[in-house]
Amino acid sequence: MISTAPSKPFFEPIRPVLMVLTSHGIKGATGEATGFYLGELTHPLAEFEAAGIPFELASIQGGEPPVDGLDLDDAVNARYWRDDAFREALRHTLRLGEVDPARYSAIFFAGGHGAMWDFPTNDDVSRVTREIYESGGVVGAVCHGPAALVNVTLGNGAYLVAGKNLSAFTDDEERAVKLDEVVPFMLASTLVLRGAYHHPAPDWTAKVVVDGRLVTGQNPQSAAGVGAAMRDLLLHPPA
Repeated sequence: MISTAPSKPFFEPIRPVLMVLTSHGIKGATGEATGFYLGELTHPLAEFEAAGIPFELASIQGGEPPVDGLDLDDAVNARYWRDDAFREALRHTLRLGEVDPARYSAIFFAGGHGAMWDFPTNDDVSRVTREIYESGGVVGAVCHGPAALVNVTLGNGAYLVAGKNLSAFTDDEERAVKLDEVVPFMLASTLVLRGAYHHPAPDWTAKVVVDGRLVTGQNPQSAAGVGAAMRDLLLHPPA
């Protein structure tokens, strides 16, 4: 007898990665424009898409977020920026407060200086990150993206980053771009105050640190590496 019942898949499909962007478009009191850094979205996204891992875009306020680092000499940036489907998704990002964390296998925070203003103070950042992490998901961030992790606490009240090895935009790099007196706090130093072990590389050198299900990178040069490390964790979850 031949059964017509559908066979079970050999594996469960990977749920989407929620890629979160800043909605803050001004560098403090300078009046200078900022936003999310394009390459810190496109380079991880290229790693996910090449592996067949789905994604959704969100931002703090929803809708179209401000963009910085619009370098179209970067082939990956150019490919996405000229892609109508990508641009349409970017114009209609989900509002972070309206997403269901249970739908996602991971959360990723792109950098860009705007992240320093709205990521750390947003309750939805803390809530969604905590729920994804505590349900066994992966948390990733690059450059100023780890600003999202500064105030995330777990169910036991401890900071998510406490006792964790990580990387983020360094204090030296912040001074090098002459924004150390513009940003509301120094990111790497603040993460250390939260109990993290920060691992810096020389300025503008790629550095990716994986600690369990936490993946972080230092700067734009680290963006593809963060995406690749997250991809590997999603395709081959640790036992």
